[in-house]
This record gives sequence, structure tokens and C-alpha cells, in this order.
Amino acid sequence: MNILLVEDDQRISNFLMKGLSEAGYSMTLADSGEKAREFLNSYDFDIILMDIMLPGLDGMQLTQIIRFKGNYTPIIVLSALNSPDDKIKMLDLGADDYLSKPFHFEELISRIKALTRRNKLTYQKEDQFLTCGGITIDTHLHKVSQNSKDIEFSPTEYKLFTFLMENKNKVLSRTQILQNVWGIDFDNSTNVVDVYISYVRNKIDESDQKIIHTVKGTGYLIKD
Repeated sequence: MNILLVEDDQRISNFLMKGLSEAGYSMTLADSGEKAREFLNSYDFDIILMDIMLPGLDGMQLTQIIRFKGNYTPIIVLSALNSPDDKIKMLDLGADDYLSKPFHFEELISRIKALTRRNKLTYQKEDQFLTCGGITIDTHLHKVSQNSKDIEFSPTEYKLFTFLMENKNKVLSRTQILQNVWGIDFDNSTNVVDVYISYVRNKIDESDQKIIHTVKGTGYLIKD
């Protein structure tokens, strides 16, 4: 597995490069966002480990560029910024997981394995086109359209709506949605799922047919 580490702190990068190499991973180090961008333009990676506070092009800007270019390589953020707002912002920009510094090396290994395993299962089960009520998701191009009109979703909105569509005709609890879309352990009392459901509903047309159904006390459901 090829991993790109984007980290400007030499002490941390030396530790991670040594530890992950000994764990059997092929490592490439970028000590700035600009160098990471160059590597990503030339090479393919299986996963990206990224700090936020980088010189020049920071982790937030780099994540936006990566996703804007249609590169959906999994990103795990490694950052000393540990407030819920920091985590939510990075996940909204397209990151897949967030690990606050300092962290246990074994936990990082577990998260790399879990994210890789989840992605492999997704690709194995994934149909290119998911449809419901005039809405089509092209999962290869990451495009959503309704009655041939494109719908612009943020990365998190896309992940949420795709997860619901993949499980069409099944009731999904808020906890299931949190675990599969945000990929980290949010407090189950958070209303982030409800907020993003509202965002998605505002972007699709439910005037002729309701697409997303609320199951009171449980979660949400997409059904034909």
C-alpha cells in the first residue's frame, strides 16, 4: 500500500515514516502542501495522511484542491486541532477520518486498515448508477442528477446521499449514518445528521415525489 504523508514537523514525520515503513507500507513524505500537490499530480496513492497546519498551502486548502480535481483517495487528518468544529470542517471539505494529536500509533494503523477495508468493500459492492424518483447517482464520476439536471453537492452531502441510496428501502439509524458517512465517533446526541439531511433536501426536488423519509425516533429512509 502506498501512503502519502503530508507533515512539516520533522520529529513527527520521522516517527511516522519509520513506524509505517516497518509496518509494511510504502511511504512518500511531503513537508508542504505544494509538494503534496506535485506528488498527487504525478503518482497514485492508496491513502493520504495529512496535517492541517502546513506552511503555504494548508491542509484545508489542499483537501479542497484534491476533491475539486476529482481525486477521491481516502484522507486521514492528523492534527493538533481537536475541536468538533475543526473536525466537522475538514470532513465537510472531503476528509474521510480525523485523528487528533497526540495519538497512539496502533490506533492510526487500525484506522488505516479500517478505512482501506471499507473502501474495498464499497468498490466491490458498488453499482455505477443508483436511481430513485428521477434521481441518478453516477458513482464512478461522483455526479448526481435529477431529471437530467445536475445537482451540486458538497463532498459530505454526496457521501450522505449516496449512502442512503445504496441502502434504498432500508431504514438507517442516525448512528449508522454517522459511522458510515463521517467515519469518526461523534457524540450520538449531535444533530449533524439532521442538519445535512436538511441540506440535501433543499437541493433535490421533492414536489412530485418525496425521496427522503423521516422515520420518527429512528432515522431516515429512501424508498421508491
